[in-house]
Amino acid sequence: MSDNKFEQAFSENSFWDKTKKFAKAAGETVLEPALKLYYSAQDSDTPSWAKTTVYGALGYFISPIDAIPDLTPIVGYCDDLGVLVAATTTIAVYIKNEHSEKAKETLKKWFV
Repeated sequence: MSDNKFEQAFSENSFWDKTKKFAKAAGETVLEPALKLYYSAQDSDTPSWAKTTVYGALGYFISPIDAIPDLTPIVGYCDDLGVLVAATTTIAVYIKNEHSEKAKETLKKWFV
Protein backbone atom coordinates (compact mmCIF):
# COMPACT_ATOMS: atom_id res chain seq x y z
CA MET A 1 0.00 0.00 0.00
CA SER A 2 1.22 3.49 -0.72
CA ASP A 3 1.16 6.16 1.98
CA ASN A 4 -1.95 7.60 0.35
CA LYS A 5 -3.75 4.25 0.67
CA PHE A 6 -2.83 4.07 4.35
CA GLU A 7 -4.13 7.58 4.83
CA GLN A 8 -7.35 6.59 3.08
CA ALA A 9 -7.55 3.44 5.24
CA PHE A 10 -7.67 5.57 8.38
CA SER A 11 -10.98 6.04 10.12
CA GLU A 12 -11.69 7.07 13.70
CA ASN A 13 -13.79 3.97 14.33
CA SER A 14 -11.09 1.62 13.02
CA PHE A 15 -8.43 3.42 15.05
CA TRP A 16 -10.40 3.13 18.31
CA ASP A 17 -11.46 -0.46 17.57
CA LYS A 18 -7.87 -1.58 17.03
CA THR A 19 -6.35 0.36 19.92
CA LYS A 20 -8.94 -0.98 22.36
CA LYS A 21 -8.83 -4.55 21.03
CA PHE A 22 -5.05 -4.83 20.98
CA ALA A 23 -4.12 -2.44 23.81
CA LYS A 24 -2.60 -5.10 26.06
CA ALA A 25 -0.79 -6.87 23.21
CA ALA A 26 0.59 -3.68 21.65
CA GLY A 27 1.45 -2.15 25.00
CA GLU A 28 1.89 1.40 26.11
CA THR A 29 5.10 1.81 24.08
CA VAL A 30 3.17 1.49 20.81
CA LEU A 31 -0.06 3.12 21.89
CA GLU A 32 1.36 6.29 23.41
CA PRO A 33 2.75 7.68 20.14
CA ALA A 34 -0.41 6.55 18.32
CA LEU A 35 -2.58 8.44 20.78
CA LYS A 36 -0.37 11.55 20.71
CA LEU A 37 -0.60 11.57 16.93
CA TYR A 38 -4.34 11.05 17.02
CA TYR A 39 -4.94 13.89 19.46
CA SER A 40 -2.63 16.24 17.56
CA ALA A 41 -4.55 15.52 14.34
CA GLN A 42 -7.79 16.49 16.08
CA ASP A 43 -6.32 19.92 16.90
CA SER A 44 -7.32 22.70 14.52
CA ASP A 45 -3.83 24.25 14.97
CA THR A 46 -2.18 21.24 13.32
CA PRO A 47 -1.52 21.99 9.64
CA SER A 48 -2.99 19.82 6.89
CA TRP A 49 0.35 18.36 5.81
CA ALA A 50 0.98 17.18 9.38
CA LYS A 51 -2.50 15.66 9.61
CA THR A 52 -1.81 13.81 6.36
CA THR A 53 1.36 12.39 7.92
CA VAL A 54 -0.58 11.39 11.04
CA TYR A 55 -3.42 9.74 9.16
CA GLY A 56 -0.95 7.84 6.98
CA ALA A 57 0.85 6.50 10.07
CA LEU A 58 -2.38 5.68 11.91
CA GLY A 59 -3.77 4.08 8.75
CA TYR A 60 -0.69 1.82 8.68
CA PHE A 61 -1.18 1.04 12.38
CA ILE A 62 -4.79 -0.07 11.92
CA SER A 63 -4.24 -1.79 8.58
CA PRO A 64 -4.35 -5.58 8.62
CA ILE A 65 -1.66 -5.53 5.90
CA ASP A 66 1.64 -5.02 7.74
CA ALA A 67 5.30 -5.66 7.07
CA ILE A 68 5.22 -7.83 10.20
CA PRO A 69 1.83 -9.31 11.16
CA ASP A 70 0.52 -7.94 14.48
CA LEU A 71 -0.42 -11.45 15.57
CA THR A 72 3.28 -12.29 15.86
CA PRO A 73 4.07 -11.96 19.58
CA ILE A 74 6.19 -8.92 20.54
CA VAL A 75 7.81 -8.48 17.12
CA GLY A 76 4.45 -7.90 15.40
CA TYR A 77 4.20 -4.30 16.55
CA CYS A 78 7.81 -3.28 15.83
CA ASP A 79 7.00 -2.04 12.34
CA ASP A 80 3.96 -0.16 13.66
CA LEU A 81 6.11 1.48 16.33
CA GLY A 82 8.70 2.47 13.72
CA VAL A 83 6.08 4.15 11.55
CA LEU A 84 4.49 5.89 14.56
CA VAL A 85 7.85 7.14 15.84
CA ALA A 86 8.81 8.43 12.38
CA ALA A 87 5.51 10.32 12.12
CA THR A 88 5.89 11.64 15.68
CA THR A 89 9.38 12.92 14.87
CA THR A 90 8.14 14.52 11.65
CA ILE A 91 5.35 16.49 13.32
CA ALA A 92 6.85 16.82 16.83
CA VAL A 93 6.52 20.60 16.84
CA TYR A 94 2.71 20.23 16.56
CA ILE A 95 2.34 17.73 19.41
CA LYS A 96 1.34 19.89 22.34
CA ASN A 97 1.56 19.07 26.03
CA GLU A 98 -2.22 18.73 26.09
CA HIS A 99 -2.01 15.99 23.42
CA SER A 100 0.57 14.13 25.47
CA GLU A 101 -1.51 14.48 28.63
CA LYS A 102 -4.65 13.19 26.89
CA ALA A 103 -2.66 10.22 25.60
CA LYS A 104 -1.41 9.46 29.12
CA GLU A 105 -4.92 9.79 30.56
CA THR A 106 -6.28 7.35 27.98
CA LEU A 107 -3.47 4.88 28.70
CA LYS A 108 -4.14 5.10 32.45
CA LYS A 109 -7.76 4.07 31.83
CA TRP A 110 -6.67 1.08 29.75
CA PHE A 111 -3.69 -0.06 31.84
CA VAL A 112 -4.98 0.31 35.40
